Amino acid sequence: MSILGNRVVRVEDPRLLTAGGTYVDDLPLDGAVRATYVRSTVAHARIVAVDVTAARSAPGVVEVVVGGEVDLGPFPRDSPMTPEAMAQPWLAGDVVRFVGEPLAVVLAETAAQGADAAELVEVSYEPLAAVVDVDDALAGTVLLHPDAGTNVALAFEEEPDPHLFDGCEVVVRRRILNQRVAPCPLEVRAAAASWGGDGRLTHWASSQGSHGVRETLRRAMGLERAQVRVVTPDVGGGFGAKGCSYPEELLLGWLARRVGRPVRWVETRSESMVGLGHGRGQVQHVEIGGTRAGTIGAYRLTVVQDSGAYARMGAVLPFMTRTMLTGVYRIARTQFSSRSVVTNTTPTVAYRGAGRPEATAAIERAVDLFAAEIGADPAEVRRRNLVAADAFPFTTPTGATYDVGDYERALDLVLDAAGYESLRAEQRRRRDRGETIALGIGLSTYVEITNPMGQGEFGAVAIGDDGSAVVRTGVAPHGQGHATALAMVASDRLGIPMDRVTVVHGDTDVVPRGRGTGGSRSLQAGGTAVRSAADAVVEQARAVVADLLEANAEDVVLDVDGGRFHVAGTPAVSRTWADVAAAAPGGLAAELETENPGPTFPFGAHVAVVEVDLETGAVRLTRLIAVDDAGTVVNPLLVDGQVHGGLAQGIAQALYEEVRYDADGNPLTTTFADYAFPSAAELPSFETVPMETPTPINPLGAKGIGESGTIGSTAAVQNAVVDALAHLGIRHLDMPATPERVWRAIVDPSRRAADDESPLSIARTLR
Repeated sequence: MSILGNRVVRVEDPRLLTAGGTYVDDLPLDGAVRATYVRSTVAHARIVAVDVTAARSAPGVVEVVVGGEVDLGPFPRDSPMTPEAMAQPWLAGDVVRFVGEPLAVVLAETAAQGADAAELVEVSYEPLAAVVDVDDALAGTVLLHPDAGTNVALAFEEEPDPHLFDGCEVVVRRRILNQRVAPCPLEVRAAAASWGGDGRLTHWASSQGSHGVRETLRRAMGLERAQVRVVTPDVGGGFGAKGCSYPEELLLGWLARRVGRPVRWVETRSESMVGLGHGRGQVQHVEIGGTRAGTIGAYRLTVVQDSGAYARMGAVLPFMTRTMLTGVYRIARTQFSSRSVVTNTTPTVAYRGAGRPEATAAIERAVDLFAAEIGADPAEVRRRNLVAADAFPFTTPTGATYDVGDYERALDLVLDAAGYESLRAEQRRRRDRGETIALGIGLSTYVEITNPMGQGEFGAVAIGDDGSAVVRTGVAPHGQGHATALAMVASDRLGIPMDRVTVVHGDTDVVPRGRGTGGSRSLQAGGTAVRSAADAVVEQARAVVADLLEANAEDVVLDVDGGRFHVAGTPAVSRTWADVAAAAPGGLAAELETENPGPTFPFGAHVAVVEVDLETGAVRLTRLIAVDDAGTVVNPLLVDGQVHGGLAQGIAQALYEEVRYDADGNPLTTTFADYAFPSAAELPSFETVPMETPTPINPLGAKGIGESGTIGSTAAVQNAVVDALAHLGIRHLDMPATPERVWRAIVDPSRRAADDESPLSIARTLR
């Protein structure tokens, strides 16, 4: 019987819950000094002088370095598509471009001494005008990077088609804010570096992939691959933001060489809020048209992406928004254009979903706006326009080829589980009675892309003399449960119990290649590689057993339930894995890298139910019902964990979280006292409905699940809040639906139709 599909308890948890994890800050590094970065306190200014005299003489200080002293080449760009002139420096030398940008670093014996000394560094600034709003960035009155000659970091543009909406009986247009959010991993950024006597650099990183860090680090420092070892110990969350490297991390090797001692850096939470890359940050202009009967005929999305001060990965993410433009709908005519602009704010990077949640938020709000305009039920408008189950593989207008799906079944399942008709009846009763606690029902039917680059992955399996197995993988866990999932895959193919399977990752000296974890690729890419390596080892073992039993190799079978090999039809005479390993001349081991399997397209449907107090604007999410189809499920317990976490983050964006700046670029949300980070107390018990539609793209039939909950829930909750207020004439409300924002919409009728407010002006109003 296969172990796959069972709710196997995570093998990682006993250690984490008893002994605890080993994070970068826990590493025993004898003689290590602590790095403390001096950060800009203004959003945009020329640096006139940096006086480190007092800091150098402070207790415990070993060295102080300023920007002009770093003799490395430019910090590597995340993508060759972005301009070199907009690349981030190691340390700001001439100009600072966001509050929190590092401009000097103090090395001290202790973190406390470093923090005290950093306070003694005196920086003189010549202020420059700050650009915070994306519309101001587009205007180009102030250029953040004059050598680039523009504030536009990257554009994906189509010539507007004036006839796109010809023949549409109804066209709805709306400006939508997909606000900037902070990733907030439990473990903040941390790194360490040490040079060995052999001249090799060892770098430890709280990262989503050791091999990517190695490649960036060696290029930055001009080293050969063999000269760099990167280790990722336990990682306390990443959410995409730790999928790239930062100057504060990679500079540590240079600093360690300068002082001849290991260097460790761990940021504070307040530093993390302004230094770790932010997510989202799109202003979207949606236009949707169709018939009064509910058929959508045309859709246009125009995006302005806030890239922050430097063109990092956030500038590229509108490409993923374009990829998933039409979502689950069959729409004949579409257009997409985007411009990514730099502003005097923290750079944006990937954040759970990375461009795909933004696409879903846009199309799902647009469908609700269209349904409201024609007076139709939003569930029926969705049903009318879904891609049919027999249309797969289905190629969208933007060129994405969806592997497989059954969107109508997902919608039916979630509506039935929610009791949709009863909810609508209760909503009508409350409105008829004039109750002040309004009920809102929000829908979201989504599809996303996982392993979006379609990359293969490294996997290796080796059998020990005692019949145990060691699995090596190029994927990098940071809370997902990879050790459990990959051990299950290996156990299923080898017949070796899970407790005798060890999963190894995160050390470039042990795992030679890998692409890390991001884009929900780990199981479909990493799991497939482990499966293939296990199968290769089984084939090796069959040849050995054939010699032992004097049989043909093709007649030898593996009884996976018992973990023994025998000749077909004669199970009484068998050999264990230990027997085979002892007899194998060169041992039993295989390592490989799977070929490009292509991306997969998970899908699902969510229903959110909210209650809104019309007197105070307070919103309470009472139910969240989710269908998330990730193909074949290896472990439902792991899937539930990923879905629950994703739902929490999606709900958080819809109701609570927003990174805010004032007009001068000063951040207003630098602690959890200012940034509305929700706890379990603010969330309901989630209701999940299982659905599995295996993909033909990989032999596991598995798709990604790590980001699905986030992608579906945000739009569902936002739609629910607007739905609760619809009888008051309110057609749209930007996220987050805070009590003040809701209350202002209720009491000020002029705000109900306002389309033209910038994110900055909204922030000013709410303050």
